Amino acid sequence: MGSKLYVGGLPYSATEQQLNELFGAHGTVASVKIIADKFTGQSRGFGFVEMSSDAEAKARSRRSMARTWVAAR
Repeated sequence: MGSKLYVGGLPYSATEQQLNELFGAHGTVASVKIIADKFTGQSRGFGFVEMSSDAEAKARSRRSMARTWVAAR
């Protein structure tokens, strides 16, 4: 079982597919979930990415993801 990584500060327009591609370049992504407001359906600007192994999650979180710019909010 892999580890879930918190991903914050996402633009409201970010998609789960974009996160999958971004993290997939550094390992196997098991799941991606962007959290949305239950009434409006709009993204809340954060989500979770689960990597397939703990080693990939640790390597990914320590590498260049810190301060990676996806798009303007």
